[in-house]
Amino acid sequence: MSYDEQLQWKQEKQYKILREMTKQLSQDSTHSFSNDLRFPLLAIVASPVIDGYRNKSTFSVNRGVDGNPKTVGFYIGNGKSGNIVCVHGDHLLNMPSTHKMVARHYEDFLRLSPLKPCILFHEGGHWREITIRTNSAGHAMAIVYFHPQTLTPEEISVHKAALVEYFTQGPGAVCQLDSLYFQETTMTRCSHEQSPYQLLHGQPHIFEEVLGFKFRISADSFFQVNRGAAEALYKTVAELNRACVGGTLLDVCCGTGAVGISLSPQMERVIGIELIEQAVEDAKFNAAVNKVQNCEFLSGKAEVVLPNLIATLNSDGGLTAVVNPSRAGLHYRVVRALRNHPGIRRLVYISCKPDGEAMRNFQDLCCSSDYKRKITGEAFKPTVAIPVDMFPHTPHCELVLVFER
Repeated sequence: MSYDEQLQWKQEKQYKILREMTKQLSQDSTHSFSNDLRFPLLAIVASPVIDGYRNKSTFSVNRGVDGNPKTVGFYIGNGKSGNIVCVHGDHLLNMPSTHKMVARHYEDFLRLSPLKPCILFHEGGHWREITIRTNSAGHAMAIVYFHPQTLTPEEISVHKAALVEYFTQGPGAVCQLDSLYFQETTMTRCSHEQSPYQLLHGQPHIFEEVLGFKFRISADSFFQVNRGAAEALYKTVAELNRACVGGTLLDVCCGTGAVGISLSPQMERVIGIELIEQAVEDAKFNAAVNKVQNCEFLSGKAEVVLPNLIATLNSDGGLTAVVNPSRAGLHYRVVRALRNHPGIRRLVYISCKPDGEAMRNFQDLCCSSDYKRKITGEAFKPTVAIPVDMFPHTPHCELVLVFER
């Protein structure tokens, strides 16, 4: 598809999703909704960069088309059918050449290593996927995941040294990695607290600039994968928030603080909440390095932190919430805390999958009061929606939805 065709397709898809939402809200709501949208869906905001925009990619390890188990790339097929094949990602338009080059060299390193890849944990093997992060200045960070199985720390250190040598002195030196991390883990996903990211070579962080603000990115921090489109997204949110200049902004699922910090010039106070401790450290650093003094960041599960925090907030000057959750949406207790606080008159919901779990959040924000489920606050209603294309060449799209009451 041409890019114009992609944008048209995404605009229509978001319209269908919002019509479905409107239909569901009309079945149980204090507001009357017709089957059509009762609020404007504005034109999709295009990504300023269409090709090679991803600043983070994770490559898996599995059997390739030729049967070689040390193939680094992406899966086609599925586990249920038992027909998974790992293919190279060199043809992918959304991936920069640096990511493809590091992945190819990691594959070369694995094929030289005496250790087997870890495809299924219980079958043994060690080498797992690799994540590559880059910034607009051209710096690159690689994170290699490794299953220790029964190896001793001394045995593992031999293979860590081989990895460093390959990427600093050997054929992988051409990748010019600024940071090389290593994480030993027996789980599919593992935080820094559960198993530390070990810096084997180079700098501990890379940095990115967004809307004139500088952001520090750690190995496991969340950062939007498309910097140019992230700027467009934050500008869109700032524009939508024009009516609420001043007052307090609650930034829920704040990551490294990008939304809160970029909106800080128009707010009196910004409070961010984030689960990943390292991301909170980065957010605090980012506020300090940018001399932003009206932001504070709290670490913990939003569903635990928010209800207690909200009870202490003074809504003088207005209280606006911005939520930017993962595909899993917001925890029910977070939605309930936001809904039940009378001071929050406006909520901006940034969703990367509005037809998934987020739909349940939309219903809980807008449904009639439900005393059994402890939803007692006045219902919100959607007032405007804007799609932002964060992911050209894929069916995915961010949707910014404003709810008011």
